[in-house]
Amino acid sequence: MIPERYEPDDPREWLNRARSNLARASARVPGVYLEDFCFDAQQAAEKAIKAVLIARRVRFPYIHDLARLIALLEENSEQIPEQIRESTRLTPYAWLSRYPGSLEQVTEAEYSQAVAVAETVVLWAEERVANLGRTE
Repeated sequence: MIPERYEPDDPREWLNRARSNLARASARVPGVYLEDFCFDAQQAAEKAIKAVLIARRVRFPYIHDLARLIALLEENSEQIPEQIRESTRLTPYAWLSRYPGSLEQVTEAEYSQAVAVAETVVLWAEERVANLGRTE
């Protein structure tokens, strides 16, 4: 099922994209490198964090550095749970996983952890966006 589309400045559209990347990361299509699935896990976390930034009306740079994006949230009074901070470990997948030889082969355990972290971030972001929408 294709989700309802929203305007690009709507955090719900960013959450749609985050869920889409998470679905691809979890798909385990034969013949696809685990590194490629980890790239989608990183993208899911990144887009989810950006959804929260949008919901908070915080401008952000188009970067892949999850630590910098989380710091922006903190600068704008967002409390960041420790499990969300773990997403910063996904940042290297944003660029190192895209080219041969840039990253060592991802293990099954690293892949599973990347997807689990991304899923946690997406769920947290969904909750934050919903709660921020209620307080406006």
